Amino acid sequence: MKIRKITGIILASVLAFSLAGCGAVSIDGEEGGSTAASSEGSGAIGFSVSTLNNPFFVTLSEGAEAKAEEEGVELIVVDAGDDAAKQTSDIEDLISRNISVLIVNPVDSDAVAPIVQDAVSQGIKVVSVDRVVNGVDVDCAIASDNVAGAQMATEYLVSLVGEGAKVAELEGVNGASATIDRGEGFHLVADEQLDVVAKQTANFNRSEGMTVMENILQANPDIKGVFAHNDEMALGAVEAIGSSDIVVVGFDATDDALAAIEEGRMAATVAQKPDLMGETAVETAVSLINGETVEKTIPVEVELVTK
Repeated sequence: MKIRKITGIILASVLAFSLAGCGAVSIDGEEGGSTAASSEGSGAIGFSVSTLNNPFFVTLSEGAEAKAEEEGVELIVVDAGDDAAKQTSDIEDLISRNISVLIVNPVDSDAVAPIVQDAVSQGIKVVSVDRVVNGVDVDCAIASDNVAGAQMATEYLVSLVGEGAKVAELEGVNGASATIDRGEGFHLVADEQLDVVAKQTANFNRSEGMTVMENILQANPDIKGVFAHNDEMALGAVEAIGSSDIVVVGFDATDDALAAIEEGRMAATVAQKPDLMGETAVETAVSLINGETVEKTIPVEVELVTK
């Protein structure tokens, strides 16, 4: 069957609105708006991404790179490899390279805060993308509504397994805002309508998702459903489950997840637009360099994808 997208929540009607375009690309391993005086520095944009070992963030990075090339702006991409300490070191290096704007996709929303605050203190403009930086007033935050997306996914899970069914939750990286928000959205529904018998982190990783799911099944062989904070863990869970009819719902709408839904191995996922987030982050960075006004928050639409 063809995959049909069910529009869940439209958080912004227009994303391409008034942002100026935002190259040379290199890879190193409140309400209202914010007005910036023309940003000083080299004119380069640094992009610290949480990991490039995940299709979602590869697409996010590719969207940023394509926009930077289109606009003729230097974009320096650094891969934290899901290591909060490495991300701090990476951002220190970007600061030393006299970047004008830092785009940051945090590994850990708390752990990254001190170094991001250092960047702000040195006059570097900051755009967070997909995940927030806790406790730091960044110039712009670009993200989907992870709480609402997870809530929508869990409501669909309930419709398939029935109220009171035993389910498990595969959590993302501890401390990541996506983990916190998706967990919140899940529990807003699950705590009232489902029996959550197990929850454990698998760090947004497919192989860990499979291992964790195998352990959960040994202790809870009668579970009926699984909510995973991303598609990589959901796909790992699918491998562990095998031919069982346990319902699996993920988040991100990666190509592998969409294929699994088409084949009937996954029930649903929540679609974001990582390429658009990457493009918008670079557009916003260029606007800040040019001293233009940007929105403090730019939400991106999410959709529930089922077979």
